[in-house]
Amino acid sequence: MFDPDDAPPPLSPDAAARLADALAARGPAAAADELVAHMRETENFHGLFHALLLKKRVELGVSPFPNGPASDLPPHTHEEYETAIREAGRHVGAELLARKRFAQAWSFYKLLGEPEPIRAALEAYAPELEDDVYPVIEIAWQNGLLPKKGFDLVLDRHGLCSAITMVSGSDLSTNPDLRDYCVTRLAKALHAQLAERLRTDLAGRGAPAAEGATIPAMVEAHPELFADDAYHIDTSHLSSVVQMATQLPPGAPGIEIARDLCVYGRRLAPGLQGNNDAPFEDNYDDFLAYLNVLIGANAAKHLERFEAKAAREAEVGATYAAQVYINLLVKTNRLSEALAAAKRFLLGEDERHLICPGVSELARRAGDHKAQADAAQARGDAVNYLASLIAAKG
Repeated sequence: MFDPDDAPPPLSPDAAARLADALAARGPAAAADELVAHMRETENFHGLFHALLLKKRVELGVSPFPNGPASDLPPHTHEEYETAIREAGRHVGAELLARKRFAQAWSFYKLLGEPEPIRAALEAYAPELEDDVYPVIEIAWQNGLLPKKGFDLVLDRHGLCSAITMVSGSDLSTNPDLRDYCVTRLAKALHAQLAERLRTDLAGRGAPAAEGATIPAMVEAHPELFADDAYHIDTSHLSSVVQMATQLPPGAPGIEIARDLCVYGRRLAPGLQGNNDAPFEDNYDDFLAYLNVLIGANAAKHLERFEAKAAREAEVGATYAAQVYINLLVKTNRLSEALAAAKRFLLGEDERHLICPGVSELARRAGDHKAQADAAQARGDAVNYLASLIAAKG
């Protein structure tokens, strides 16, 4: 619970004498009050917590050692002492929050199982330039207390590279709201950086961009921006953010921003576009086609593109492109087409290892028990084969 780097200051001879004198002259209760006052004065808040517990133990007439086992206490004191622990933890936690000592405060609120006070404090926290925000990031993001705040602090304080690393290194599949928030903010930040640098480049060439000119307009009108393998932003950042954007739900505002990034990326020299596996082997052309499906821009044409890739890859025994294609159909609510594609490309596949719903799952959603039976038979799953036949019959 305690940070070893937060060691209490040594007890000075004068402070020790005051405690001993208070005990001798006025008794244990007065000495406990003196101890509490000393801990407040020195802002030793972990010590204050234990001093408050010692004070309560003196009041209860039990062993004064606050670190002693609960079995030291008579049963009739347990409830009152448990209440005292919670009150002391809340009191000390509030004192620490008032001083923005979030990591130490969290140790108390975590012990109490009461995250709301620190969550509210983090929500209101506006860091000063000299603040060390890492403890806040650790509590907010790594402990999951306020992950959007943790992400914002990383992006705003440490920049795109650190924020991209944070998101790409985390499994956000179970928290789509957080994922979409982070990806959209990353796309906006990179988009703003790119637009500013394109304008600066054009101004330096004596051809300033028109007021309100978009990224697509600038790159279409000025192919010279890409001469001699030129680029304007970190190409690894560009690739990462565009790929993350494919996880956004259909119609999400971040998709339009990511499309602009793709329009820029497809103009880069081939060596700067990276090397991706099918169905994204054509890099930004493929990512742009995928994003176009998500916003419904000529979706049928772009879906044909991914279907053809799935078929080509399936001929050599590779199904990843098909899984991407099926996921795209599912995301855009084309369930019957997704089931047909799964029957065509994934029948007999172990569905536990797929990144998309398999035949059985899609058939279950569609109520197609015949397809469920076919999938089970192809997998050699006799139990689900018979279960599907019974369901179809009944």
